[in-house]
Amino acid sequence: MGTNHFSDDFKRDAVAQITERGYAVAEVSKRLGVSAHSLYAWKKKFSKSPDPGEGDQAAEIRRLKQELARVTEERDILKKATAYFAKDAK
Repeated sequence: MGTNHFSDDFKRDAVAQITERGYAVAEVSKRLGVSAHSLYAWKKKFSKSPDPGEGDQAAEIRRLKQELARVTEERDILKKATAYFAKDAK
């Protein structure tokens, strides 16, 4: 069996399909005709290395999303209460 030599651009594009577009490794492997093992190796080699502060940013984003969901829920409850009491006042 011959060994296929793929360009670095091809490898980066394959990794981008997995990491950035969210496709499964098995799906990309089948579609491109590349072994899953190769894709995992390329992913390890070409995926962007996380910045040291990136974990802090991700935690902050998660916290802010949770707070936004809580505040949005509170706002919706207050809107419903206002509508309910406005209906009774008439």
